Amino acid sequence: MEITKKTTMGEMLNYDSGIAYVLMQSGMHCVGCPSSIMESLEEACMVHGLDSDAVLASIQEYLASK
Repeated sequence: MEITKKTTMGEMLNYDSGIAYVLMQSGMHCVGCPSSIMESLEEACMVHGLDSDAVLASIQEYLASK
């Protein structure tokens, strides 16, 4: 699966639940919130004031290390 800024939080977490740790380390602590599941990575980052490019890079780095 290719993860982009348009990928929803739910899709990412269903693909690999370890991404939740990466998101929490980035400052996104609402990973389990039901309303976040339908948000894209970009939308969730915007809500939390995070740089979506940096968070995406962290996710991709995590996935590449597996």
